[in-house]
Amino acid sequence: MNARSQWTESDIGDLTGTVAIVTGANSGLGFATARALLKAGAHVVMTTRSADKAAAAKNALVEELGDASIETMLLDLADLESIRRFSEEFHGKHSRLNLLINNAGIMMTDAQLTIDGFESQLGTNHLGHFALTGRLLDIITATPGARVVSLSSMAHRWGFMEFGNLMFQNGSYTPRAAYGRSKLANLLFTYELQRQFEAAGVDAMSVAAHPGTAGTGLADHMFDRWYLRPLKALVFLGIQTPKQGARPSLRAATDPKATGGDYFGPSGREEHRGAPVLVESNPASHSEVDAAKLWTESERLTGVNYESLRTPTK
Repeated sequence: MNARSQWTESDIGDLTGTVAIVTGANSGLGFATARALLKAGAHVVMTTRSADKAAAAKNALVEELGDASIETMLLDLADLESIRRFSEEFHGKHSRLNLLINNAGIMMTDAQLTIDGFESQLGTNHLGHFALTGRLLDIITATPGARVVSLSSMAHRWGFMEFGNLMFQNGSYTPRAAYGRSKLANLLFTYELQRQFEAAGVDAMSVAAHPGTAGTGLADHMFDRWYLRPLKALVFLGIQTPKQGARPSLRAATDPKATGGDYFGPSGREEHRGAPVLVESNPASHSEVDAAKLWTESERLTGVNYESLRTPTK
């Protein structure tokens, strides 16, 4: 790893010829991640749920960066059909995928279901990216040195897996518990995908990152009530910018010394802020039993399987 404690975007090497997908790239961490990759010369596919937001994000980057290699595509991770359409469109345009940045997500929302009937936070943050990665698996495994970067959170420490009640079907839903579960699922997925890459002899890497505490707008809905609005200014005072919060993802995606299963986060106290470094996730995230159960259930729920990884290459 780079021995310097202050890794920044200037440590990203030349990414000319690299094809990257960044989910949720129209704002916040995704926008900052896409911007840094574009500045390093990558061709970046920015996914958003809205054509208007996609156009606005692209225009802002073109105005700032000039002749950057930007492509926008529609993708709703809470809709398996949208994921299928995106995959088909991407396959029609590209034959390689060097970086898949599974960045998009929702945070501590009220109880609701995705279009496919999944609890929305697990459905968007984990199952959507599980399905997306699986549908792009053939291109990922055909691209030497490809990386899948999954964005987790310090909130994974709140998470717990309950496979008989994965979607909080028994009325036990709370926004906090569901968010923690989805972020724990991101790490269980990351580590299991790396194990499967290794078992299959695939030249690809699965890594994870978390941004610490950053002002991205992800939690804006939590301050909708008028009496909470003054609190928002206090909560966001002094926390990291999206550019700073994106650095762990960018290091995970581009550090030449990163290895499969690495997890990057801020270096500061309790990992809230600071330069991106290797950090440790909790013991629950390393449970191979839970990872295997979640994998099987995710394949069943999404209808997307990773069967090609279960046949080792010769």
